[in-house]
Amino acid sequence: MAQEVRGVIAPGKNEPVRLETILVPDPGPGEAVVKIRTCGVCHTDLHYKQGGINDDFPFLLGHEAAGVVESVGSGVTDVAPGDFVILNWRAVCGQCRACLRGRPQYCFDTHNARQKMTLKDGTELSPALGIGAFADKTLVAAGQCTKVNPEIAPAAAGLLGCGVMAGMGAALNTGGVARGDAVAVIGCGGVGDAAVMGARLAGAAKIIAVDIDDRKLETARSMGATHTVNSRSSDPVEAIRELTGGFGADVVIEAVGNPETYRQAFYARDLAGTVVLVGVPTPEMTLELPLLDIFGRGGALKSSWYGDCLPSRDFPMLVDLHLQGRIDLGAFVTETIGIEDVEQAFARMHAGDVLRSVVTL
Repeated sequence: MAQEVRGVIAPGKNEPVRLETILVPDPGPGEAVVKIRTCGVCHTDLHYKQGGINDDFPFLLGHEAAGVVESVGSGVTDVAPGDFVILNWRAVCGQCRACLRGRPQYCFDTHNARQKMTLKDGTELSPALGIGAFADKTLVAAGQCTKVNPEIAPAAAGLLGCGVMAGMGAALNTGGVARGDAVAVIGCGGVGDAAVMGARLAGAAKIIAVDIDDRKLETARSMGATHTVNSRSSDPVEAIRELTGGFGADVVIEAVGNPETYRQAFYARDLAGTVVLVGVPTPEMTLELPLLDIFGRGGALKSSWYGDCLPSRDFPMLVDLHLQGRIDLGAFVTETIGIEDVEQAFARMHAGDVLRSVVTL
């Protein structure tokens, strides 16, 4: 029998979110119902609200979450009721061409729950990134549940479900930051700061944080940045080159998703260096670069999808590193809020006043 729970929905493009009663079905084959403990307020949810992802309104928002498995459907063996899990939006299929080539982090057919959650009147909801975790409980594909050590605080754990994993993975997985590298990170929100932390974990010798907000640059220093550049008052390309002996950084991570900052990243890298785009652009954005410069500078231009992570591998590892005191995932949590405060949290996020607001349930 379906359960009635509270959930935050985006009813239409740019409309204020609403707290509604939603119906969560019992899990079917390969599905799980998860009781949500925490869910971060991520910029991707704001994109959904603004119609920047698609127009499948109404959306059940929230995806950066941790919780406890309440029940599972038939055929589920990897998780069981009572397991503490981080939710992910890359439940690998094991059968697509990427999986069969041994590259499941690029799975092209990730799983979501087949059943729909609905409003009380039967209106079907589109869960953000197949999760929909601004809710007391949500229905997901069992493969979207990654079991981790329950000793970690849920507010810190849940952030691995999206932003923190995206940033750390951009440095560790996509960028392949190595010991002694010079790394620049352009854009120091939650994802950019996570990239700074990932570069530090990888052993980068120099980590240059770039932003237009001195508050964000100060936070980036606390995450491991060795140098900061305010690009409102300084040319970031020249500043990065000056800090790297005139050469540029080995890896430049663009965490904004904007053509101007991408061009800065392109020209701020060393010859044969790597640019990693982890910031999410909007559909109308275009980029123009001289083809001769692309050829002549060599190296690699990469996009980072979810930090090119494999949740079953990366989530438990990063949780263990946090519990060992080697990284501080809790540093990303600016405030904890109630489920009724999501709209206000979007405003604070947009203003740059928080690194992460986290809904606690």
